[in-house]
Amino acid sequence: MDALEILSDLEHVFPYFQPIFSADEQQVIAYKVLGRYETGDNIISLGPFFQDDQIPDEYKFEVDLLLVRKALEKAIKLEDDISIFLNRNAELLMYGHGEPFLQELLDFEKKGFNLSRIVLEISDRKYLGDLDQFDHLLQYYRTYGIKIAVSSTDSESYHFERIGQLEPDILKINLEPLKSTATGMNFHDVLFTLSLLARKIGATLLFENIEMSYQLQFAWKNGGRYYQGFYLYPPAAEFIQRDLLKPRLKEKFHDFISYEKRKLEGVYLASEYFHSMVQEIVMKNKKAGFKELFQTLVKELDHIAFRMYICDEDGFQKSANIFKEKNGWDVQAEYKNKNWSWRPYFLENIIKMRNERKGILSDLYRDIETGENIRTFSYPMNGDDYLFIDISYQYLFEHEQLL
Repeated sequence: MDALEILSDLEHVFPYFQPIFSADEQQVIAYKVLGRYETGDNIISLGPFFQDDQIPDEYKFEVDLLLVRKALEKAIKLEDDISIFLNRNAELLMYGHGEPFLQELLDFEKKGFNLSRIVLEISDRKYLGDLDQFDHLLQYYRTYGIKIAVSSTDSESYHFERIGQLEPDILKINLEPLKSTATGMNFHDVLFTLSLLARKIGATLLFENIEMSYQLQFAWKNGGRYYQGFYLYPPAAEFIQRDLLKPRLKEKFHDFISYEKRKLEGVYLASEYFHSMVQEIVMKNKKAGFKELFQTLVKELDHIAFRMYICDEDGFQKSANIFKEKNGWDVQAEYKNKNWSWRPYFLENIIKMRNERKGILSDLYRDIETGENIRTFSYPMNGDDYLFIDISYQYLFEHEQLL
């Protein structure tokens, strides 16, 4: 892309706006500003212009500031509760120590544009400057009400650390990896970690690049409050009616809710089934030792389980592992006396079982040793002993509502 051609023809540089929709109101709550350039009969994206390391920052800043000015001139006419997302990397934001950009925003504040409507979508992965100064600038911007958004599905610990340091108002998740059939559990694991982190720091999840219905469903199921993508509405030169997609989104959410209810009902019924079956087996073997109890459980649960063991309420394993190998069940004595209280929800579930005297079917998770997705059924045998039964992926696969 010829930078000089663009700089000498700035009147053909203009913003496009992609609407961002909310789950709670099913309407437009923001627009992301995207740069466009008209050349002849074509309208092209300015993304390559801003991503080209060979183009000087002052050129990029001039074009970017023009886009911001043109975007806010149009956005000032919108309702006061509609935000404007501006995408800026650290180099561009630090240009002139951040003052020229802020001054432009302050000029619009004088015209009646509340700066709390501005969301800065930042990236500092390639920034070679002083991160402390960059962070101070962001905090300074925040004193004007400006919000911060960070894009991430990066599993590197550095990036999680940066998110924790910046404590963004919005955490953006790119759903493009979901288009690939090669996408493995890593993406889901990273997303789960990010959703927990977002909850801890009070950030809202925004899912972008939604291009298909199943991606919207994925975003909805995984705690997304805001949605953006071509499936909903493509970038355009003009704003759209806020409630344009409300009927469609309500219908979609109704389908998602109905599907999720069926799955939850299936999980509930499976939990009741396991509870009744295990309770009957345990009661019949009340006076038997662990060995005899496991012998009975293995016969009854051979097609369901692949691992069983017994712990006390502090998480110390009182029995060996009974593990299903290819050629049958085996005893893994080395697991006796190991402690599992460090596992998430372990003690919480122990207290719940102790008080309610009822078994619990866990959520879906990946087993550390087998690497497969499993669930665990836990059962309170008596005041001291708790039985844990790991349900095999094969059984979950055969009962789709459990996956």
